[in-house]
Amino acid sequence: MTMEEQKHPIPTVGAVILNPEGKILLLKSHKWHDKYVIPGGHVEVGEKLEDAVRREVKEETGLDVDVIEFIKPTEFIFDPVFYKRRHFVFLDFFCKAGSSDVQLNDEAEEFVWVTPEEALKMALEPYTRPLIEWLLAKKPRRA
Repeated sequence: MTMEEQKHPIPTVGAVILNPEGKILLLKSHKWHDKYVIPGGHVEVGEKLEDAVRREVKEETGLDVDVIEFIKPTEFIFDPVFYKRRHFVFLDFFCKAGSSDVQLNDEAEEFVWVTPEEALKMALEPYTRPLIEWLLAKKPRRA
C-alpha cells in the first residue's frame, strides 16, 4: 500500500505486557529500524479492541494475556521511525501474562523481558517510551 492508497488512518493496538516477575516484554523489530517496541498490530474489521490485543499478542509472541486497562491513544502520522510511510492511530493497553514463554513469529528478531527502569535505558522507538513511563508512574502490582 502506498501513501496514495491509504485513504484513512489505520487503527492499531499495542500491549504493554507485565509478566509474573514484574518485567515487561520488548521486541526488536526490523520494521522499527531495529529499535525495541511493544507487541501489537492492526485491528481487523468487526473486531473489538481488546480482542485485537489478545490476537496480536498471541500471533506475535505466543502469549495469552489478560487485558487490564486502556492506556491512551497516540497519533502516528508519517513518522520515519517506521519502515513505511503510514498514518496510524495507536490504541495501547496494559496487559498481564501468566507466563514468560515467548515464541516469536517473523515480525520481530528478538525479545527481552526487562524491568521498566531497564527498558528506559534501551534503544526504544519513541512511541514506546511514554508507555513505559506511564507504567512506572502507575506502579502496578505484579501479575
